Amino acid sequence: MFDFDQYLGFLAFLTILTIGFWLMIFLLTFVIPYWIGGSLIERLKEIREEKKAKRQNS
Repeated sequence: MFDFDQYLGFLAFLTILTIGFWLMIFLLTFVIPYWIGGSLIERLKEIREEKKAKRQNS
């Protein structure tokens, strides 16, 4: 059915496919929401600081 070289190629393909699948799951569930949440928190802090600066200057 398979030669040994074809078997190793198939295993390499499955390994790469599996690693890519789990990497995408990890990125979509942890990294991207963490990145978006952190940027929103930082933006809210900047907005608050701008409002404080305007109040103190007025």
